[in-house]
Amino acid sequence: MQKDFSDSDFSTDRRSLLTAAAGIAAGGLALGSQIAKADHHEKGEKKRFMLGLNMSTIRGQELDPDQEIEIAGKAGYEAIEPWFRKINPWVEAGGKLSDLKKRIDDHGLKVTSAIGFAAWGTSDDEKRAKGMEEAKRDMDTIAQLGGIRIAAPPAGISKDDPVTLDELGARYRALLELGDEMGVTPQVEMWGGHPIIGTVEKALYVAIASNHPKACFLGDVYHTYKGGCSFESIKLLGPGALQTYHMNDYPADPPRETINDSHRVWPGDGIAPMNDILNNFKSVGAYPVLSLEVFNKEYWTMDALECAKLGLEKMKAAVAAAE
Repeated sequence: MQKDFSDSDFSTDRRSLLTAAAGIAAGGLALGSQIAKADHHEKGEKKRFMLGLNMSTIRGQELDPDQEIEIAGKAGYEAIEPWFRKINPWVEAGGKLSDLKKRIDDHGLKVTSAIGFAAWGTSDDEKRAKGMEEAKRDMDTIAQLGGIRIAAPPAGISKDDPVTLDELGARYRALLELGDEMGVTPQVEMWGGHPIIGTVEKALYVAIASNHPKACFLGDVYHTYKGGCSFESIKLLGPGALQTYHMNDYPADPPRETINDSHRVWPGDGIAPMNDILNNFKSVGAYPVLSLEVFNKEYWTMDALECAKLGLEKMKAAVAAAE
């Protein structure tokens, strides 16, 4: 997700966070326990990572959504993660979702997640109401494309917002209930350094506090690092809670305090403990869709198809290295 923040000055009760973490372990990894039907594996199929393309990776090439789908299909991806900020203007200009759906199906692609910025968690009642309406439209759009999940980041929540994590848990539940109606599951996402949901543990607290069986967590290599978090947190979760994970890497320089989205690099080209990350998933039986999400301006100067192909090669190499 393309958003950066300074380190949080938001203080959360540590005991509550530890209690929540203990709840995950003691609850048999119940977070997201009823999402199994959304698993991308066929019955009896060997578990493996599905590799997807988040369209941020080729955003700088300024393609229309139908062209982005074409690139993903030709490059050899199995899944895509489109952005509503690209789809919505295209539809408003006369494009048809049915045409996108056909193109997706023709390439054998799955829409496993999508990126939106609905302000579902803000304390501003009017903005939150509008945010929920936006989320409903987004869910309807992605459902028409055959999609089953969307991102639920802390969009619209500023450092001055008085919202608590317990309140966010209740609001995330409302978003999940809306998703139940629409057939789409929102995944709570943390943005590294965000003043409210800037760490993995805070995102997990929100998910647990929602007390909803489909609560799940959308993680990200870069954001975990930016938030100063440990990748060992993956071991506290399970397959239901880990449906999608943003794949990327980060360099040693600039340092964590000043690094931003534009510094993301291909998986394996940075210093992230990629083998540990992938093996942590496998240790708890989780094989989320690995969605390549980078915002590297150098990559945006490449031919879109060559960029997408190279990204897929890098992901395949990372997965193979962790075998």
